[in-house]
Amino acid sequence: MAHIIVVGNEKGGAGKSTVSMHVATALARMGHRTGTLDLDLRQRSVGRYIENRRAFCAREGLDLPIPDYLDLPEVAPEALAPGENAFDHRLSKAVAQLETDCDFVLIDCPGSHTRLSQVAHSLADTLITPLNDSFIDFDLLAHIDTDGEKILGPSVYSEMVWNARQLRAQAGLQPIDWVVLRNRLGAQNMVNKMKMEKALTKLSKRIGFRIAPGFNERVIFRELFPRGLTLLDLKDIGVGNLNISNVAARQELRELVSALELPGVEVNF
Repeated sequence: MAHIIVVGNEKGGAGKSTVSMHVATALARMGHRTGTLDLDLRQRSVGRYIENRRAFCAREGLDLPIPDYLDLPEVAPEALAPGENAFDHRLSKAVAQLETDCDFVLIDCPGSHTRLSQVAHSLADTLITPLNDSFIDFDLLAHIDTDGEKILGPSVYSEMVWNARQLRAQAGLQPIDWVVLRNRLGAQNMVNKMKMEKALTKLSKRIGFRIAPGFNERVIFRELFPRGLTLLDLKDIGVGNLNISNVAARQELRELVSALELPGVEVNF
């Protein structure tokens, strides 16, 4: 069975789609058969990224590794069992179609609470939650006192992950490996960074997740989207000398994929 990676966070702007694009493409470049699903049915950032990648490769005559992508299949009302949710059926059908031929299936969730996102979390073998270095984003995981020191209790997203863990336990599945990424880090505000690190470390022990490094805030991530490219493709399109920022960003991606500790993955880029 394919290893299912879910990238989720109920708050927009945390960099979920950027993480999804780079992790999926990195796995494909390392030779792993990788399928992707985008549960943001309106914006489809990951779906659009892969369409852009295919179009760019076709136009330029390039043969870059491309993750498989599948839109959620439509389902006729008569195909549903009594009481079955149509979104549940569409998601399970898509996952079943991809996992027969893939080593990994990566599911990118929308930045809001939806039925599809809730069900996807219960399917996750690995859950990646990108988090901006801000107590506004931290509030999604836990409530904290006015000094930013004492954790008062879990918040809405942590409770949803807890419910997903319970469902997996009842089904006899392996526990979710939950990885929280400190993402879109800036170069300034060291006091806030230290407070966030302390709060996340305390919370990770309390509710059970691992902390991993994400991406710093870099313009290059946004510039590559129209061509469906990642940092790993730059030399393939003729960029001979990477600047310091690009080299640093590649190292961030290398550290991120290594930190995920995915089965059978040896980072070689």
